[in-house]
Amino acid sequence: MSENLENDEPSAIQPQSDQAAPRVARSVSSDPEESTLPPSGTVPVRPAVRRPAPRARRMSLSLTRVDAWSVAKVSFLLSIAGAIIQVVAATIVWLLLDAVGVFNQITQIVSSTGLDADAFDLGNVLSLPTVVSAVTIFSIIEVVIITLLATIVALLYNVVSTLVGGVHVTLGDD
Repeated sequence: MSENLENDEPSAIQPQSDQAAPRVARSVSSDPEESTLPPSGTVPVRPAVRRPAPRARRMSLSLTRVDAWSVAKVSFLLSIAGAIIQVVAATIVWLLLDAVGVFNQITQIVSSTGLDADAFDLGNVLSLPTVVSAVTIFSIIEVVIITLLATIVALLYNVVSTLVGGVHVTLGDD
């Protein structure tokens, strides 16, 4: 009886010939005849199933609250970056103007008009340390103002979004 149980179990389908048939790789091609016609002596390949292109997922979200502390941190760091850029740009512009000789030319123009040129020297009035100090002070004030304004705008947005419902955004997975 145990012999019959072993024979009743399903067995793997083996090829009829002594040699195993070579495996044929399926390819997605534009020519359907190429994939449906098996070469001689091989196992037939199923035709490729054409699936429709997957639809892009879309999700509708609404921005109802902005954390004021995170807005303050981000605006502070961005305004610090802007301040550094302003100081570097002012230094480069001053060096370029000095290299071209703009300050000396303006001093010569003022002296040619008959004004007292001994008291007026634009190179001394607008020296590099004076310009960099003024731009640095302006940038520090700008950092404080931008950080405060961005935080106030975030708080106002939170108040308005409770009344209106926030900004509705649709995100797509394209």
